[in-house]
Amino acid sequence: MKKLIIFTIFLAIAAPVFAQYNATEKDNLYYTNVTVEKVFHCDLGYLIQYRTQRGFATIGIPTEWFTDGVSRGDIVRIGRGDWPSFSVFYKNGEVSHVRLYVHALKGHTTWGSLPQGTDVSRFFPEGDSFELQF
Repeated sequence: MKKLIIFTIFLAIAAPVFAQYNATEKDNLYYTNVTVEKVFHCDLGYLIQYRTQRGFATIGIPTEWFTDGVSRGDIVRIGRGDWPSFSVFYKNGEVSHVRLYVHALKGHTTWGSLPQGTDVSRFFPEGDSFELQF
């Protein structure tokens, strides 16, 4: 009986230590959600125009991020009454993955088209990360 009581006391003392350790790991995960003004689909991926405090900014998300092998991006089709947005998920301060919420109908006002031959490579990040402007 004494061993059971000692074990229970030890468990009561040790449990908060492990709970604090788990909470610290979760603190390194966060996301940012941004409202989208226009989405352009091009050969390199999705070009996203969003509103900032100073006007508009544009970011490119490579097509490879949305393939099954890499899976760094998700595309979620939304209904008529919803407005497109995208969420950037960070882990330890680096971009983990993105989720792009777009209208299923390509004729919606938020879908745009680019003139053929437009060079959009400057909007796509070099490497696995990018920085949003606010």
